[in-house]
Amino acid sequence: MSGALLAAVLAGPASAAKPSPAAATAAAVVTPAAPTTFTHPGVLVSQSQLDFVRTQVQAGAQPWKSAYDQMMASTYASLSRTPAPRAVVECGSYSNPNYGCTDEREDAIAAYTDALAWYITKDARYAQKAIQLMDAWSAVITSHTNSNAPLQTGWAGSVWPRAAEIIRYTYTSWPNVDRFATMLRTVYLPEVINGSNSNGNWELSMMEAAVGISVFLNDGTSYDKAVTRYLNRVQAYIYLATDGSLPKTVPGSGLDTSAKIVSYWQGQSTFVTGLTQETCRDFTHTGYGISAISHVAETARIQGQDLYPQVGERLRQALGFQSKYQLGASVPSWLCGGSLNLGLGPITEVGFNALHNRLGIAMTNTQALTEQQRPAGSNNLFVAWETLTHANNTS
Repeated sequence: MSGALLAAVLAGPASAAKPSPAAATAAAVVTPAAPTTFTHPGVLVSQSQLDFVRTQVQAGAQPWKSAYDQMMASTYASLSRTPAPRAVVECGSYSNPNYGCTDEREDAIAAYTDALAWYITKDARYAQKAIQLMDAWSAVITSHTNSNAPLQTGWAGSVWPRAAEIIRYTYTSWPNVDRFATMLRTVYLPEVINGSNSNGNWELSMMEAAVGISVFLNDGTSYDKAVTRYLNRVQAYIYLATDGSLPKTVPGSGLDTSAKIVSYWQGQSTFVTGLTQETCRDFTHTGYGISAISHVAETARIQGQDLYPQVGERLRQALGFQSKYQLGASVPSWLCGGSLNLGLGPITEVGFNALHNRLGIAMTNTQALTEQQRPAGSNNLFVAWETLTHANNTS
């Protein structure tokens, strides 16, 4: 679909709707199609995108050079980092207790950071450090436990495949790659593949992990299952006026009345285009959901499956709506009781690049916030260095 055509499809002003019980509608199930042959490296960043980044950094071009410098100055890029694996990672609500939760997430981000550093510099020490981190965890971990286990697995499981794809397909040797693949298949994939009826950012992060892991494992069946669940969750996470007077729900969620849906949407009873299921909770968790939506769409695009005609309008509207208030717009009384808990995070680059730079769609508020936040760093959970990897990167 051309940028102009998609822009026309995505046009339409935001509007509000009051709920009525008859409007509780389950999102339509869409059947995806996994590629016959997966593209590698192919999780979040492609070979051509990596080449673009390397060229820009070597030329000293902005904003990539400053983003690269930011990454290399971070503790994640340290060649003296010591991995801290454990057999059982136990994560309670808000990471309390936190037995290995931070260590696992940050070692995964460090592995991804080192993989990017390897590709940009061709300094083999960074590839070897990424391998050391991945090998340390694949030799030890057996499970995730406690209440936050699905989310923790989703976060770490989203990042490990990004690092692994770059190393496996651009570096010369990784003797324990099969053990790492077994870890993803047996420890991570079963924990995330069936999703969650918790807040939407949980399932979206879990599906991001499932999609990335499926690509690394060349597992078309799991890929299809994850993308199907993702497409239904996106429709149920971001509201459009065309949905009717109530947001869509995920099949099997049990949200079968107006009161249940309003409660699930944090008590918000006026629905407007671009509102998310967690907007009235806080922008930080909303950012997690939006980020995972954009990440899955990008990975699918690299794999030859264009999901933007299905998710692009919701992603554009969610980015624009949240960006407007993150930039300081006054909050109307009907929205979240007139008060928002801001803090969207460094999560706009991927969606902005896909919709604005690649498809030519105007995104005034998102552009302003994206440029204001550059270079986008890491949220220390599952987002890292997206100005470096995705700014104006239309490959």
